[in-house]
Amino acid sequence: MNFRRKRGGNRPWEYYQVGSWVSSLEMNVDTIQWPGETQDLPLSRCSTPCRYDEMKSIGEDGDMCCWVCIKCQPFDYLKDEYTCLDCGEGRWPYEDRTGCYVLEEQYMEFSSVYSIVPLAISALGILATLFVICTFMKYNDTPVVMASGRELSYMLLTGCLFSFFITAILLLKPTTYTCAVQRFGVGFGFAIIYSSLLTKTSRISRIFDSARRSARRPPFISPKSQIAISIILVSLQVIFTIIWLVLEPPGTRLFFQNGKRDQVILKCRTEDLSFLVSLIYNIILIIICTFYAIKTRKIPENFNESKFIGFAMYTTCIIWLAFVPIYFGTLNSFQVSADKLIYIYHPFTINVCISLYEVVLNRNIL
Repeated sequence: MNFRRKRGGNRPWEYYQVGSWVSSLEMNVDTIQWPGETQDLPLSRCSTPCRYDEMKSIGEDGDMCCWVCIKCQPFDYLKDEYTCLDCGEGRWPYEDRTGCYVLEEQYMEFSSVYSIVPLAISALGILATLFVICTFMKYNDTPVVMASGRELSYMLLTGCLFSFFITAILLLKPTTYTCAVQRFGVGFGFAIIYSSLLTKTSRISRIFDSARRSARRPPFISPKSQIAISIILVSLQVIFTIIWLVLEPPGTRLFFQNGKRDQVILKCRTEDLSFLVSLIYNIILIIICTFYAIKTRKIPENFNESKFIGFAMYTTCIIWLAFVPIYFGTLNSFQVSADKLIYIYHPFTINVCISLYEVVLNRNIL
């Protein structure tokens, strides 16, 4: 029956038969009048078809003719018209939501400006360190070089070289091997630097403290003793690193910056807090070394190295105080990362101080 306006007569509306159902449907669609000026067929359905990124949700009554369209999550694909499934970490759905593809893993590349600048600074630091080493080797047997702690100076410069070289390792693509080397190098280079500085300042302090009390020579001030003490201090860092690697085996993990699933960053499988914990031993060495640097700041002018060591330790404290907030502030950025920056700029600062001392040393030699 078609309810429509009647032509003529007193009744404005009437039901008009347009079809019948006996054993099958028989209907004359052309005789049907639709409301309004248009004669287009209206949609005759309970629910409209869902979009390509929506699934059908059937009611509890199980009526398959009526449904509600529910939008899938951005990381979901349509298994069928009734089911949205998560693509999983590191995967993203195609535009038509018919399947998923593997996202490209992002990591630091050497062609990036974020790699070129640190590598350039590290190269400059390596050249400066090598220049200082060559200068010491040139005047290796002079009294001034020998009195300055020749062996500890070489050890200190070796630590600077190692710290500069580890910058390139930090920029490599994360793998189990590179992550293990990075975690070993996190504190090893600094341990060499601070152990030699601590041994050097401790030696100067003990010599002058002993001279005030008596003319007796203090123990463990020979070059071999100094090297042995430094090696013991560095060995403690190596032991702590080995324990860290055993408790937290090296590997890689996928990191999603700011919770975004469409960007996958490949990182080392290291807890962010454990990185700072691994540097506690170096922090202790810094504190003790700074104490001795302050203690020996007023020694005679002939021992110029103590002033430059003191300056190096003061700048070290400033850098490390700034390192902690910068480290947590750059956790979400695999390009600008504080653990890379401190390996570049801190050894460079140490090397500048040693270079200044080397200039003074050359003046004394000449």
